[in-house]
Amino acid sequence: MPDLMANVYAVLLAGGAGTRLWPVSRKLYPKQLVKFIGKDSLVQSTIKRLSPVLDTERIRIVCGKEHFHETAMHMAEIGVRPEEKIICEPCGRNTAPAILLAVFNILKSKQDPVLCVFPADHVIRNVESFHNKLNSAVRLAEKGYIVTFGIKPNYPETGYGYVEGVGEIFDGALAIKRFVEKPDAETAKKYVKAGNFFWNSGMFAFMGSVMMEEFRKYQPELLKIMKDIISKDKPITVDEYKRLPDISIDYAIMEKTDKGVVLPSDFGWSDIGSWKSLYDFLPKDKDNNIIDGDVIAKDTKNCFIMSRDRLIAANHLNKIVVVETPDAVFVSDIDNSRDVKSIVNQLKGKGRKEYKNHNTVRHPWGSSTVLEHEDDVKVERLVIYPDSNLQLKVDGSVLQHLIVIKGRAEIISDRQTEFLSKGDSKIISGNESVKIYNPGKQPVCIIKVNISN
Repeated sequence: MPDLMANVYAVLLAGGAGTRLWPVSRKLYPKQLVKFIGKDSLVQSTIKRLSPVLDTERIRIVCGKEHFHETAMHMAEIGVRPEEKIICEPCGRNTAPAILLAVFNILKSKQDPVLCVFPADHVIRNVESFHNKLNSAVRLAEKGYIVTFGIKPNYPETGYGYVEGVGEIFDGALAIKRFVEKPDAETAKKYVKAGNFFWNSGMFAFMGSVMMEEFRKYQPELLKIMKDIISKDKPITVDEYKRLPDISIDYAIMEKTDKGVVLPSDFGWSDIGSWKSLYDFLPKDKDNNIIDGDVIAKDTKNCFIMSRDRLIAANHLNKIVVVETPDAVFVSDIDNSRDVKSIVNQLKGKGRKEYKNHNTVRHPWGSSTVLEHEDDVKVERLVIYPDSNLQLKVDGSVLQHLIVIKGRAEIISDRQTEFLSKGDSKIISGNESVKIYNPGKQPVCIIKVNISN
């Protein structure tokens, strides 16, 4: 491993509400955990992209506490030990508090490392070029600069913020003149033509001590509150964390500091911020389509069609997005597909569960999938991991019928312990405490039928 990287930590920001890539991405299953096309989720791809340049033992992931277990599983699946690498936020407060929390966490064990901050849900096509820029960013950070990776725009995108750079500093980096908000189409064209405006990627590199000093200078109240809530040496509560301002690192630090530089980069980056941007990023077939899953497409061109559960038959479509999941289907013209966010807000306003989670929900002990739900009957498939247990919620007004369809389960109640194997069943009634334990080495699968009296 290069000596240059021996003092470098990677911080992956894994927040987000999962709105712009609905219905696949959702509040409890945001896009960094999704395997859109291929075998790896976005967070897994981000970790793999950093190796072997950065030691995976020095990776930290900042995520919501509701995503802790799933994030840990994704890390373990690719051979990265998750212990002590996940920093949980009790609620989202934007990127400035998330980055500051990571700085405090890392400085506890390392005197003054370089921190490289990356969103966990972005994609990069040219990994070798990315590694080269990463080396440059680390060299700049070691000189005391706060580096932001500025992506060279290849078209006038109106969905990104821009950074204007002036005057080369070192290793190709430019001084930051200003950050600008998402422009209209005409302004974006001017930025692309000017040549010194770059897409704001949300990726940074800096020394821990330098960033801490900038927080002291420009965000003293945020720093004071953070110090207060982490000094108690116990889990941070939601109420405590909500005391922190909801502010981005750009507003909090980057627009104020005189240490900021932009490093022009062109390594095939995308934030996958919509179905349109995912379509633009991925390779197409001969009809300029991206098709994934059980799909039959006839006379269909320039489309993104994804099936997760059922057959999709598409006929004579052009520039259309069709995304199917077991409980929802999204259909849109490609250019306006980012408007799905407003649909998610409507679902949330109506109290629909589809904005929040899928039919299948992940738990520390396994997963639960709703197969059918009527007024007085709910049918679920439970998968319980080896050496894991599920505490059943019991209600005297609900009759619970358990049927084992795979594996061997231990049912532990107040009165007795019994084992159920494939084909065995048990009816649970009353208010006694009941726990299902999997003592085996393979997952146990159980169908649970709840019938209200």
